[in-house]
Amino acid sequence: MKRNRRDFLKTSGLAIGAASLSPSNLFAHQNMNHMKSSPLKFRFKPYTLQLKNVFTIATSSRTTTPVVLTEIEYDGVVGYGEGSMPPYLGESHETATAFLSKVDLSRFDNPFNMEAILDYVDEIAPGNKAAKAAVDIALHDLVGRIMGQPWFRIWGYPKDTTPNTSFTIGIDEPDVVRQKTREASEFKILKVKLGRENDKEMIETIRSVTDVPLCVDVNQGWKDKSKALEEIEWLKERGIVFVEQPMPKEQIDDMAWLTENSPLPTIADEALQGVDDVVKARGVYSGINIKLMKSKGMRQAHTMLEMARAFGMRVMVGCMTETSCAISAASHLAPMCDWADLDGALLISNDVFEGMRVIDGKVVVPERPGIGVKKIG
Repeated sequence: MKRNRRDFLKTSGLAIGAASLSPSNLFAHQNMNHMKSSPLKFRFKPYTLQLKNVFTIATSSRTTTPVVLTEIEYDGVVGYGEGSMPPYLGESHETATAFLSKVDLSRFDNPFNMEAILDYVDEIAPGNKAAKAAVDIALHDLVGRIMGQPWFRIWGYPKDTTPNTSFTIGIDEPDVVRQKTREASEFKILKVKLGRENDKEMIETIRSVTDVPLCVDVNQGWKDKSKALEEIEWLKERGIVFVEQPMPKEQIDDMAWLTENSPLPTIADEALQGVDDVVKARGVYSGINIKLMKSKGMRQAHTMLEMARAFGMRVMVGCMTETSCAISAASHLAPMCDWADLDGALLISNDVFEGMRVIDGKVVVPERPGIGVKKIG
């Protein structure tokens, strides 16, 4: 994967340039001709997701997730968006409300002017990535609805090349882990949270119930590179497919050494936020996990996917605990990804949208226009 600097810069430029071209711009004039020139209307409201089970990772446990639901309306057409804010990312109902209260989309009268709109939103204040994603997703949904096309088609992606989605098994007591594993029998791959002192017990407990492929998410839980390598070698013998964020994101040199010596692919998660981080992850990780809540929505997520592919890296599209709104938005990237972890809406009991479905373990991207969701609550 090593290239000289000139080739690297050339490839980077091509990837960024190609990914930034929005096919919607080609249709803007045609579709706006029959619509009234009127300002965009923006609305948002806080909402709390109720998890079906306690969700535990290496660093925390929770039973709820705060989200913000958004709408952008133009000439009677409404696009829906969502920002999910698990506490460890530093956003909340309070921060999202403070930020989104400053968003004034009435200054725009053309929803197809997506770059200018999203640049404006991004420049209001730093951070607030999930809140910004909520605006980005709603705008993409609106534009797709106006065009009458789903985003996978606007991007030129095939519909039927989506991977299976993993289903997440959080850290828990053996009896609970066995029960959760049995309940996930329809899934063809499971994602196991590791990073505490019971890693091997978690894997052995699941293997007592099923022999389906597993991937593991360590959430930066391993600190020593040599011990991490021993863990990965042990995991490979038990049918694990890849290891997500095994070490702290700050330990870049250790992580690069681990990737070079690992018998399994390593995937960046906490180390990956936006477009610039794709370049930084190259040579340090085997691949990346793209999440809309960290990339500020679909625009940057799409760019990150195209860049990673240009770099020859593996790609997973992931999620937080979210409604089917944000999950469906992310699913439009899935046809071009090696793996998907889009089970967030399956972990909650109060979804308010219908959208992406999982059939026989496989991601089925909705074909309705926009992100493909229907509001049900």
